Amino acid sequence: MSLTRRQVAVAALGAVPVAFAATGTAEAAPRRTRTLYIAGDSTAAQKYSDAAPETGWGMALPFFLCQDLAVANHAVNGRSSKSFVDEGRLDTILGLIRPGDLLLVQFAHNDEKTADPTRYTEPWTTYQDYLRRYIDGARAKGARPVLATPVERRKFDASGNAVPTHGEYPAAMRALAEEAGVTLLDIQALSLALWQRLGVEETKKYFNWTATEQDNTHFNPPGAIAVARLVAGELLRHRVLAPRDVRRLDAEIPESWITWPSSATA
Repeated sequence: MSLTRRQVAVAALGAVPVAFAATGTAEAAPRRTRTLYIAGDSTAAQKYSDAAPETGWGMALPFFLCQDLAVANHAVNGRSSKSFVDEGRLDTILGLIRPGDLLLVQFAHNDEKTADPTRYTEPWTTYQDYLRRYIDGARAKGARPVLATPVERRKFDASGNAVPTHGEYPAAMRALAEEAGVTLLDIQALSLALWQRLGVEETKKYFNWTATEQDNTHFNPPGAIAVARLVAGELLRHRVLAPRDVRRLDAEIPESWITWPSSATA
């Protein structure tokens, strides 16, 4: 049976409130802020005024992420994958993390300390065992774990070639990531290539070299910014983050954006 023009108009008007209600509901639900948690060591950690100009790459990472992706930097100086767990720091993160959040894990610098049983792990056994606890814990909370091989130290041989310093740990992490189906950011390989391009003298401008200290492990603001750029770029390349989640990947970041709060407020 054909409808009159009036009946069609009335039917259309009757449908309008439903459509508006659906649209209004969608607009009323704001996109919630996701959080990227960092579990790691001093190369990523927040530094305070008493340590300036030393800078963890986690301090610079927010400059490359959009504002609805928060960074919760739980990295702490001197921790290994083992000691971070044993001190309850992973439990703290797992008590906060929510579905849709990210847990970015970077350890090895202190796992390598064979003389310290509170921190040492063996690459192909206990190191992988502890990393599995981060992976399983994040997944149990509906969050996404991401592994990052340890950023390289500044070390060159007599011919001026950048030299890897982390032994079997990066390979062990790569193997675990493949086995567990976890995204891997190969920051060790990328940072080693970056130090190679920069060379012996130029890399001093990226590490915590001062008048009184020659530190080839920890970064100053340019170094932290450079490594954070690598991390953000890899998060995008591996589709952990979407293009809308990142910014300034090709932009210069002023060193003045780095700030060190006082230890009293840490």
